[in-house]
Amino acid sequence: MPAGGSSLFSGFRVLGLYSNHVPHALRYHKKHREFYVVTSVGQCFHTYNVNRLGIVAVSNSLSDDISCVAADRMLVFAAAGRLISAFARNKEVVMCYHGHKQEVRLLLPLGDQLISVDGGGDFIVWDVQGGDVYLRLHFDPATFDVSAMMHPSTYLNKVLLGSSQGALQLWNIKTSKLLFTFPGWSAGVTVLQQSPAVDVVGVGTATGRIVIHNIRLDETLMSFTQDWGPISSLAFRTDGPPIVASGSPQGHIAFWDLERRQLLTQHRHAHRTAVAAATFLQGEPLLITNGADNAIKVWIFDQEGGSPRLLRSRQGHSAPPSTIHHHGNDGKNILSAGQDGTLQSFSSVHERFNKNLGHGSINKKKEQKKKKGLTYEALRLPAITAFSSAAARQADWDGIVACHRGCLATTTWNYQRCTMGAHHLQPPAARRTSIATAVDITSCGNFAVIGLSCGRVDVYNLQSGQHRGCYGNEEKAHSGAVRGVATDALNQLTLTAGSDWLLKFWRFKSRKQEEQLKLHSAPASMMLHKDSGMLALALDDFTLLVVDIETRRIVRKFAGHRSNITDMTFSPDGRWLITVAMDCTIRTWDLPSGFLVDCFLVAMAPVGVSLSPTGDFLATAHVDSLGVYLWTNKSLCGPVGLRPLPADYQPVEVTLPGVVVDDSGQEVTSEDADDEYKSAEQLGAELVTLSLLPESRWKSLLHLDVIKRRNKPVAPPAAPAAAPFFLPTLPGLTPRFTSPAVTEQETKSKLLGGLMSHRSEFSSDLESALQSGSFDRPVRLLKDCGPAALSVEITCLTSEGGGASSLPLAFIHMIDSMLSSGRDFDLAQAYLALFLKLHLRTVSQDSVAMAALLRLSSRLEAGWAELRASFDQSLCLLSYAKSALL
Repeated sequence: MPAGGSSLFSGFRVLGLYSNHVPHALRYHKKHREFYVVTSVGQCFHTYNVNRLGIVAVSNSLSDDISCVAADRMLVFAAAGRLISAFARNKEVVMCYHGHKQEVRLLLPLGDQLISVDGGGDFIVWDVQGGDVYLRLHFDPATFDVSAMMHPSTYLNKVLLGSSQGALQLWNIKTSKLLFTFPGWSAGVTVLQQSPAVDVVGVGTATGRIVIHNIRLDETLMSFTQDWGPISSLAFRTDGPPIVASGSPQGHIAFWDLERRQLLTQHRHAHRTAVAAATFLQGEPLLITNGADNAIKVWIFDQEGGSPRLLRSRQGHSAPPSTIHHHGNDGKNILSAGQDGTLQSFSSVHERFNKNLGHGSINKKKEQKKKKGLTYEALRLPAITAFSSAAARQADWDGIVACHRGCLATTTWNYQRCTMGAHHLQPPAARRTSIATAVDITSCGNFAVIGLSCGRVDVYNLQSGQHRGCYGNEEKAHSGAVRGVATDALNQLTLTAGSDWLLKFWRFKSRKQEEQLKLHSAPASMMLHKDSGMLALALDDFTLLVVDIETRRIVRKFAGHRSNITDMTFSPDGRWLITVAMDCTIRTWDLPSGFLVDCFLVAMAPVGVSLSPTGDFLATAHVDSLGVYLWTNKSLCGPVGLRPLPADYQPVEVTLPGVVVDDSGQEVTSEDADDEYKSAEQLGAELVTLSLLPESRWKSLLHLDVIKRRNKPVAPPAAPAAAPFFLPTLPGLTPRFTSPAVTEQETKSKLLGGLMSHRSEFSSDLESALQSGSFDRPVRLLKDCGPAALSVEITCLTSEGGGASSLPLAFIHMIDSMLSSGRDFDLAQAYLALFLKLHLRTVSQDSVAMAALLRLSSRLEAGWAELRASFDQSLCLLSYAKSALL
């Protein structure tokens, strides 16, 4: 067991975390011409592009939860406790600001300064680059508790402060002087927001009053009052219509018309919790909101009447998930039921495949008459406590059945339509005080088996929703509450476990009991691996039993958990049983050997676990956490040595995984930073690297004569009818063109002057490289030549072409150095092929050159053997993977 914790699983990423109660920060990147929104999630923050709401950056974690975030053109500032950190590239901490004695509550970037306010009344102006304190003020929280802060537009070095007592103060941070005090409106200030008009600001109060005030004239222009409590956020629209949006703690948003001075429209339940922040994009009809319900939403104003509609969103559970299961056989989708009452599907591939199946509601047909007197919350069903899903017939009818807290009826859900289904499954004769406690869907997807707290076990048809019977005499399968139900893979057996300490085996079709096992404690939950026929039972005494449903005997018993076992799952091959408990441990039991082979601790107690059908990811849900955490299975990536752990083994705590940026997301950097990654010239000695030159530069070298013959013109080029205008003329009244002067060198033979009397730069460098042993410069010269020029250079290597006798040997050594270094593998092969085509007969008469060619040939054969082995191994692995998928 490694010192790091688990030998089987390592943290990969967390799904479904997007936002919390901290107001977001908005950035505009001039280089990308795109807006980015920064939201806080615990000890780190995420950066999303507003265009697609795709995550593009995840910051490094801080030591404490982030209390507020702010951003300017270059940096993102985050306050965690008493420490303020500046992040570059939305990831790395480049500067820390120490000096506060209490938790920082407000941040405001202002040019080269950063202003921060803590809970103790300390007001500090920092120098962003150096981290020095530029100005420090102290406000007595009893008389002026700073609750809001903003920089009025065009007011140089001015900051407007709002207090929870209601007064406002305008300060000059350069001269450290109080310029003016506004008495306020007898209510605490919660929000200060600059309007599109200069000198006009919006003030939100704790009594729900919105005041539009001119700070230059100290004159209130207008005011509004919302009935939903304090103002949590304010935003002014800047693309034309004079509208201000106000958020409330109930999650409602109101839109006020500043021209008519009246309420324009309202959007109820925009968020399930308080609206943390609302921001209009500059010059666009888009509003961005975030809240503590773990949601980021973009609203667009393109409807009549000025009401917004939801354009795009990223939202997860607003309350911690309680039950999770993988859906389907590909292992890419995870169904999660949260305490907020919603059923959601998270994709482990990309978040754009996430689905929200919504919130369960009562049967609207039966409650239509009573609906007028019910509120929106009264129509909702309680949270889901247990559910089962099957993908076999989900295209034909509902494939998910769920039990709700305190409800007798179970609901059906449709995964493909992302809605609640048409059926409410309820037994015809049962006590109203009974509730559904366990559910399972058959492998064929046609039937649902549901257990109740009164001991009934009923069977329903999912296509019609009709009741098909129940198990047991007098319509009672157990004398106590049913804790678990399961059906085998062939619909031959039904297994039920109850609080009466009994595990019973029933015939599925006839519903007759065949056998029962007496347990030593009451079972808390049950899980069946249908392929292997192994049934796992978690008991109330914190022990585990594994029953073989073929022999109907207990084959394994495990003890080790020190608290209630909350969930368990099998590996796809049925070899491992993975269990989680309230003792914060995740344990893996090996069924063939009967030993505990892996155990590690997590910070928060896990309440749900599910291993994907492909075995690649383990998903866990935890107490007081809104996300679904993924762990990679190390045994699929390489050999893992599993040994039995001793009875006194003390597990090591493992950090929960964080968010991983999608590969498709564009990384947001500072506008002045433009660092590009440069790949190494050669990755390994056993690998080869191609030249990345176009194929036309080397692929046609052996066929240049054919190409020239094909491109030869049919008729010789004709002289132009008129001379071009740029030819030189002689001075005089009559314009006459001058003929170019013929020099003495040009009168010489072109053959003597071109090939025999002048040596090219490549030939000279190649001959020099033969003495020095470095052939980098000749190779660079050849790479710059086109096919025709390269053919001329290689042709002139021998004495017949005007070259020296040592040049062929030098060229062979150059090819040998290229192959030994592993770089430009394609060019070396092409150059050598052309050289042998042109000079093989000449080189064969030189014994020294032939010896060099033989050594080069052996190097070629050895290198190609290694490459062919790598190719064959990769092709074999690819074929195996494709056959496994099929």
